[in-house]
Amino acid sequence: MSDQKTIHIAGTWRSAIAGATREVLDPADATVLAVVAEGGIADTDAAVAAARAAFDGGEWPRTPVRERAALLRRTADLLHRDRERLGLLESRDAGKTLEEGRVDVDCVADAFRYFADLVAGESAGRVVDAGTPDVHSVVVHEPVGVCALITPWNYPLLQASWKIAPALAAGNTFVLKPSEVTPLSTAALIGLLAEAGLPAGVANLVTGPGDPVGARLAAHPDVALVSFTGGVTSGTKVMRAAADSVKKVALELGGKNPNIVFADACTTEDGFDTAVDQALNAAFMHSGQVCSAGSRLIVEESVAERFVAELAARADRIRLGRGTDPGVECGPLVSAAQRERTEEYVASALAEGAVLRSGGERPDAPGYFYRPTVLDRCHRGMRVVREEVFGPVLTVETFRTEAEAVALANDTEYGLAGAVWTSDPGRGRRVAGGLRHGTVWINDFHPYLPQAEWGGFGKSGTGRELGPSGLAEYRETKHVYQNLAPRPVRWFAG
Repeated sequence: MSDQKTIHIAGTWRSAIAGATREVLDPADATVLAVVAEGGIADTDAAVAAARAAFDGGEWPRTPVRERAALLRRTADLLHRDRERLGLLESRDAGKTLEEGRVDVDCVADAFRYFADLVAGESAGRVVDAGTPDVHSVVVHEPVGVCALITPWNYPLLQASWKIAPALAAGNTFVLKPSEVTPLSTAALIGLLAEAGLPAGVANLVTGPGDPVGARLAAHPDVALVSFTGGVTSGTKVMRAAADSVKKVALELGGKNPNIVFADACTTEDGFDTAVDQALNAAFMHSGQVCSAGSRLIVEESVAERFVAELAARADRIRLGRGTDPGVECGPLVSAAQRERTEEYVASALAEGAVLRSGGERPDAPGYFYRPTVLDRCHRGMRVVREEVFGPVLTVETFRTEAEAVALANDTEYGLAGAVWTSDPGRGRRVAGGLRHGTVWINDFHPYLPQAEWGGFGKSGTGRELGPSGLAEYRETKHVYQNLAPRPVRWFAG
């Protein structure tokens, strides 16, 4: 596959102005999957200009919400139509299993339908009682303007939809910069928006690196909002760059997510099996390359040895391979750099006293594979416990009391997600209430709902995606006060 025209500006696919290109590699065997345009500052400025022209003089911001909702629903239908093609593209590009890719496409369609329904059901504004019949007072919502949407490599299609759907529902125009590592499915989604009838210039795409494309978007004076999903280091750069123009900023910066297992969750064989199975899913889904991965297992001391032994044994049996091959349960890491980063964290953990219970090595195969790894006897002083690895690495800590479990789980600079496993409903609610994380699961891990907000505390970011708050990120609130019977106030004698 080779298509160098992956920059989309004002309704036209084009190559980079400077002619630069980049190879996109298949992480399963390190071969070239595609050659895409490598955009730069000139391409970014042209895309912002197109988005600004479409916002200032185009029809989309003034399109009735029901018509905007209808376009989002048409897009969802096209996603359903192309489910197999897009799922395969996501699998090949990001390294995940084909079934994961298909599920991602379903979730993308759900996001478009949710925001379509949300805006279609709204009233014209919130009437405010001014205390007199001579005044009509209403609070209305208007689009922010040109939005810069910067998405990560692990869930390229899904994360794009969490930004595109509410941005369009609110009436904005946008410039989207996908990760340079996994841009292919995002380009396909832009094509579907055009097929659904989105006016030219509303959706613009620049494929290229964070520096200079993402940096220019964050600093550009004609961008009114920047929504970024990625790492803390890049996120803080985005925030600094956006400060000079005082634009709105929404950041989702990952997490170091605790999965707390109480002994009472394991008193039956079914309970024990479920908790172990879910700990595997929490840590190793998509090779651990998930912002909400349950990479910190915090298990009650009395059941820890049995629990970790079973967990490690099952981790050793996870079948690695190309995501499109039958029977494969876990694909490769997205790049050589990501695998090397994972290896460095495991090496540092072992040097600091962690005990290797499973994995910890590359399999003898091409591509960027790494065995699911369980590290026992970990503590908060270790880098692997404090920092986000973004690889198939699970650390194990133990506790004796409920208060100690909550304290361990909250002892992190992040606060995106966490879970608690217990057969005691009261304990589950107490622990959930004590956790400083944006999403808390009780006796589950990973599910999310498009109608429920997603985001985190602390260094996990600012703002929220999904839910009504996710739509509010892309709006400005305006109060319109109309005096129906104006008359002189005689404040000045004059």
